[in-house]
Amino acid sequence: MTAEYIASLVKKALIDEVEATPKPGLVDKEGNGAHKDMNITHFLKSAEVLEPFFEEMAQTAINAADPLLPPLREIGKRAEKAMFDATGGVNTHKGAIFSLGLLCSAAAYLQSRDPEKICAFCARLTADICKKEMGVKSDTHGQKAFLKTGASGARGEAENGFSSVRAYGLPVYESEIKKGANYAAVKTVVSLIANVRDTNVISRGGSEDEVREMAQTLLRDFSLDGARALDKEFIKRNVSPGGCADLLAATIFLYKLKTGK
Repeated sequence: MTAEYIASLVKKALIDEVEATPKPGLVDKEGNGAHKDMNITHFLKSAEVLEPFFEEMAQTAINAADPLLPPLREIGKRAEKAMFDATGGVNTHKGAIFSLGLLCSAAAYLQSRDPEKICAFCARLTADICKKEMGVKSDTHGQKAFLKTGASGARGEAENGFSSVRAYGLPVYESEIKKGANYAAVKTVVSLIANVRDTNVISRGGSEDEVREMAQTLLRDFSLDGARALDKEFIKRNVSPGGCADLLAATIFLYKLKTGK
């Protein structure tokens, strides 16, 4: 697999994620969710400008840089700057740059389409990253949430081999894709919201337990209309599970990589 091909799948996954509608509390085709500072256009611009950086990450992995994480971080920093430049300072994909950067690099390094092997490689690559980086004071939402509650966010997902994607993302997406990609994506993100400790929810003052319970209730009798109703409730409560949106994008990327679709 070429770096260009892998990066193209990342871009498609990012676009599929933001276009999935209706997503509770999140930006989609119907609105801005619980956000006042961003809309779908910001996300589409960001996905476009980030593709070359994901290609660079994948190519770095193909070239077998050792150790791999330091050069990926440097590319990620440049990617973040390009994202902010393209969106006028809006943080659309900071978490996705980290998570999907790792996943696409792992796929490129291993030349594998197997989600289990790719996720296991990411776990090895980021071993002890939470211990090393999360237990310090910082202005980032993720590190503030970790210090306050122990929720480890994107770093924890990577260190655990994207366990939430493997347990609640891919199984739901793969089982529901026959009903259409949009239906599968929305149900998948609700499944993630129902089970994941989302640092974005924590940072915005939302009750983790209530948010998960509402998503779990929806899953028991899932429908897009139900997701739309939950979207309205999340907007009212200022809840935006952005970490789960990143995990949805990771899910879609791994599915596309695995199936070639």
